[in-house]
Amino acid sequence: MAGDSARLLIVAATSLEVAPIVQRLRPLGDCGLRTTRYAFKNLDVDLLIAGVGLVATASRCAAALARAPYDLALNLGVCGSFDRALAPVTVVHVISDRIADLGAEDGDAFLSVLELNLLDADEPPFSGGRLVNSAPPANPALSRLPAVDGISVNTSHGNERSIAAVAARLNPQVESMEGAAFMFACLTHGVPFAQVRAVSNFVERRNRAAWRLDDAIGALGGAALDILDAL
Repeated sequence: MAGDSARLLIVAATSLEVAPIVQRLRPLGDCGLRTTRYAFKNLDVDLLIAGVGLVATASRCAAALARAPYDLALNLGVCGSFDRALAPVTVVHVISDRIADLGAEDGDAFLSVLELNLLDADEPPFSGGRLVNSAPPANPALSRLPAVDGISVNTSHGNERSIAAVAARLNPQVESMEGAAFMFACLTHGVPFAQVRAVSNFVERRNRAAWRLDDAIGALGGAALDILDAL
């Protein structure tokens, strides 16, 4: 995109997660529908604060992608880490995602929608049961980030038993409450995209004292601006 005017959609669950980025953007006006327009160098940037959770993200992101053509969409936010090598404040590029709790309980077992034969593993936009970013934008700042596999949930994990169960079943590295919905919308609309997140905490029994939310948001802002600079 270097040298050309490009249109970018940034999607975040909350304004807090993108506060450091907004400080570097030039505001152009409120577009309504939870979207504000900004300028950054040669970029026209629409910032969508979609709200927390899979339903809000899927609905509002799909609506935004249907309203206007975008050259690229970025999902920016925080996440929890299952992988002890991905410590808090690490910024990652989530290249595959799954909705971890979409299925049915069968006693103590969990049956996914694939196991229930309610979804084919390769039914678009899925690939092998995952939402996969097979062609992320060629961006040097993005390529420097660890590429990870994620899960998205309606209820964040905070119980040792459920954490162990989902880790054994899906072997995720990170967890969010929005990522899969964003990827589903982008894949459906054929828009190039990247899901970029900063680890705020390990996935464990809820312990806010151990979270590094402010530091993670700061790191996310720095990484996101590096990506924008390289577009």
